[in-house]
Amino acid sequence: MHAGAQPGTLDQATKDFLSARSRLFGIAYRVLGSAVEAEDIVQETWLRWQNTDRAKVNEPLAFLTTVATRLAINLAQSARVRRESYVGPWLPEPVDTAQDPQLGAERAEALEMAVLLLLERLNPLERTAYVLREAFDYPYGRVAEILEITEANARQLVSRGRRHLAAERKERVTPAAHRRLLEVFLSAARTGDLSVLEDVLTADVVSYSDGNGIRGASKIPVVGRAHVSRYLVAFAPRFWPQSEIRWVEANGRSAVLVSSGGDAVALLTADISAGGIERIMWVMNPDKLKPFVASLRD
Repeated sequence: MHAGAQPGTLDQATKDFLSARSRLFGIAYRVLGSAVEAEDIVQETWLRWQNTDRAKVNEPLAFLTTVATRLAINLAQSARVRRESYVGPWLPEPVDTAQDPQLGAERAEALEMAVLLLLERLNPLERTAYVLREAFDYPYGRVAEILEITEANARQLVSRGRRHLAAERKERVTPAAHRRLLEVFLSAARTGDLSVLEDVLTADVVSYSDGNGIRGASKIPVVGRAHVSRYLVAFAPRFWPQSEIRWVEANGRSAVLVSSGGDAVALLTADISAGGIERIMWVMNPDKLKPFVASLRD
């Protein structure tokens, strides 16, 4: 090893950190549902890594993962309080997964918008245990170590997460079927075709608009086939005629970026099962759209 890459030197520390970076972001993003907050966690982990006695660290990746995960849990606890003052439904911040379909994970689990939304209902410890096990395939012993709990407790938390998702979510369709149904939905939504909308929506469909108070975003979820389809028909003449659409990928699924006058106004994503569209998610908050749109230009 050359002199510039001795363990404990900043050169080696930088290499170790950069090789872990994608994973650190992937864990923090799934725990927080926010790319901006996940980036903050990654930066804070880097600062702590620089100030650590690295000569005593045998496994940099294990150390960095533990630091980032614990920071994310702490931030998730305070984020829950902050979100109580959010105006209207809160949705995860979308990420462009076209470049990295797994976003730092062993597998692309706990990445879809609907899953991140459902994970919000778990407490931060349950959510993190689920993410570490299901997305990153960590053994229960390692999950327990990171979370400073017993292995039995780690198993319990993961199983609670699995049960929660299984109860709330039906079997999803293939990416191709997802895209096809979203195309049919988009066409019907734009033309205000009530009968097609009623045909593609499930009986208990929910439409969420995340605008944090901006004009045009519903402040409460719209629930049920009749209400959602009528809401979309009423919405159509005001929203679609001035809009341009672009197909993109968000959180591992086809999505639609809606712009008006060159500015992004909404990202439309959906949770789709064999029975039809279960959840419609409109991200309209400009603070969540900007980073997503910027990532598409890269």
